[in-house]
Amino acid sequence: MKLLTAVLLGAMAGRAVPLFAQAAEPPGAAVEAAQAAARTWLSLVDRARYAESWDSAAGVFRKAITKAAWVVAVRQARAPLAPLGARKLLGASFQTRLPNAPPGEYVVLQYETTAGGGRTVVETVTPMKDSDGTWRVSGYYVRPS
Repeated sequence: MKLLTAVLLGAMAGRAVPLFAQAAEPPGAAVEAAQAAARTWLSLVDRARYAESWDSAAGVFRKAITKAAWVVAVRQARAPLAPLGARKLLGASFQTRLPNAPPGEYVVLQYETTAGGGRTVVETVTPMKDSDGTWRVSGYYVRPS
């Protein structure tokens, strides 16, 4: 099965990020805002509105991959997993530093997600506080569980 390593903070693509490695307790408001941003973004991807998901992603995401390349990559990666269904949050980790990413505010979210054929996958979604203060998805990675 082809895995999607479309964009995970540009140069981070495909690298695993420790789920609970953090310097301090995650600020509740940041985690909640990041989860809301992830849900909204994932709903676009789930409805195959890939171009819109690129449009609504963080600036670092849009700089790391063109809209056309994103649409092709996400379509190819998710097709073998279809249909993706229910998600269960496995964990959320507030971070200010991630490998190969600029300092900032990030929340690494991991979901266990049902996939076609009775399989499950783990989706890692990394929203960040963008330059305008809005939480937007900066990275997405899906792998078999």
